[in-house]
Amino acid sequence: MENQTKQKLNRELAGSQEMLPIKIVQFGGGNFMRGFTDYVIDKLNKEAGFNAGIVNVQPTPGGSVHKLEEQDNLYTLFSRGIKKGEIIDTKQVISAIQKSINPYTNYDEFLALAKEKELEFIFSNTTETGIAYDESENDYTGPHKNFPAKLTVLLHERFKHFNGAEDKGLRIIPCELIEDNALALKEMILKYAQLWNLEANFVQWIEQNNYFHNTLVDRIVSGYPKDDADTYEDQLDYEDQMMVVSEVFLLFVIQDAANLKERIPFDKIDEQILVVDNIQPYRLRKVRILNGGHTLMLAPAILSGKETVKESIDDQFLGKFLSETIFNEVNPTLGLDENELKDFAEEVFDRFRNPFIKHYQASIALYFVSKFKVRILPSLLKYVEINHKLPLNLTFSLASLIRFYQGNFDEKSLPLNDEEVIVNRFKEIWANENYDKVAELALSETIFWETDLTKVSGLKSAVAKALWEIDHNDIETAYYNFIQFYS
Repeated sequence: MENQTKQKLNRELAGSQEMLPIKIVQFGGGNFMRGFTDYVIDKLNKEAGFNAGIVNVQPTPGGSVHKLEEQDNLYTLFSRGIKKGEIIDTKQVISAIQKSINPYTNYDEFLALAKEKELEFIFSNTTETGIAYDESENDYTGPHKNFPAKLTVLLHERFKHFNGAEDKGLRIIPCELIEDNALALKEMILKYAQLWNLEANFVQWIEQNNYFHNTLVDRIVSGYPKDDADTYEDQLDYEDQMMVVSEVFLLFVIQDAANLKERIPFDKIDEQILVVDNIQPYRLRKVRILNGGHTLMLAPAILSGKETVKESIDDQFLGKFLSETIFNEVNPTLGLDENELKDFAEEVFDRFRNPFIKHYQASIALYFVSKFKVRILPSLLKYVEINHKLPLNLTFSLASLIRFYQGNFDEKSLPLNDEEVIVNRFKEIWANENYDKVAELALSETIFWETDLTKVSGLKSAVAKALWEIDHNDIETAYYNFIQFYS
C-alpha cells in the first residue's frame, strides 16, 4: 500500500533537470546496457565532466522504452558484491539517458538522430545474434528489424546530411559477446551498403572516417529484482519500475583506434576500463582465469559435496587450491604483466565470494569436457612446454574431471549434463577397473580433447595415481597425498 503513494521517479524529483548534448546513440536499453554502459557514461559525466547525453534506441518491436520515457529516462542502479574483501551495497540514480526512441513507431525521430552535430559514439548490445546479416532486409526504406541495417541507414543519413564531412564520422563501440564484434558489425554495414547500392563515396567514408572498436565486456547484471522487488522498493522514496541490480565487478576492454583515450576520459574514473592496442591477451586472461577458475575448481568441489561457487571458494582447502592453481600454474603461462594478472585474479575471487549471487556448480558442469578443453587444457600444456614438468594442481583437476564422469561418488549421482557421445564414452571407459587403463583411454580420446594427451610425458601415470587417491580418500587427503607423492 505504501508503494502506491510514492511518486514515480522523474527529473525534478531526482534533481537531474540539466539536459546533456547528444553524443551517444545506444542500440539496446536492456539490463546489461543500463547496468554497464549507461553506468559508465553516467560516472564519466558526474566525475570527469564528459557531458555526454545518450539516446536509447529500442532494438526490437517488442521493447519497452516507453517505460523509461515515463520516468524521464531515469532509473536506479543497485550495485552489490565484494571488492577487495569488503561488501559493497550501493544505489544511485542513472541520468545519462536523455531520450528513448521506438523506431518502429517514430521512425522519423530515429532518422533525425543522424543530424545531431555533437553525435560521436554508437554503443550497442543486441545479444550475440544481433550482429548478423539478413538479406531479406533488401529495401533501404525502414524501419528495419535488423540492427546492422538500422545502423547502416543512420550512418548513411548522417553522411548525406553533412555531405560526407570527415569530422562527422562516428566511433562504433559494440558490446555484444562475440569475438571481433566491431569488425563483424562493420562487415554487415558494408554488406548492406552493397545490397542497397549505396554510393561508393559512402563506403569510402565508412572505411576512412568511422572507427570500429572491438570490445571485451564483463559484468553480471541480473536486472529487475522481480523475486525480491519489495526489499529494493523499501529502500526508495519513489516508484521505479525500471530499477536494475548488478554486481560490483566491471571489466571493459576496448581496442584503440584514432586516439580514443583523448575522446573519452576513461582514466578519470575508478573502473577497470582498458583502452589497448591488442584486445586478445585480455580475452585470453578472462577465459583462463575467470572462466577457467570456475572450471578447474568444479570437479574437486562437486566431489567434496559443495553446491555453489561461493561455498567452494570459502572452503579452506578448495579456496587455497583455486588460488594456488591460478597464481602458480595459470598466470605464468599467459605472458601478461604479473601484477595486472594478480589484481585481476583477486577481483575474480571476490566475484566468486559475492554473497548476493548463488552460482550453482551443477550449472557450470554443463558441457564440462568442452569447457575444460578450451579453458584449462591450454594452460596445462603451456605449463609443460615452459617448465618441462607437469602442473600438479591442473593435473589433479583433470583427474577429478575424469572421476566426475564416472557418474557417481559417495553413493550420490553426479550432475552429468553433456553430449550423449561424451557421457557414453566415459561410461565405456569406466567399465575398466584398472586406473592405468582408465587414464590411458580417457586421455587418448580425441573426441574429448582433439589431441592424444597420453603423449604428454608423465601425464597418464599422474592421472592414474590421482584417480586412485580420489577413490580411496576424501578429496583433500587425496590431493595432498598426490602432491606429496610427486614432491
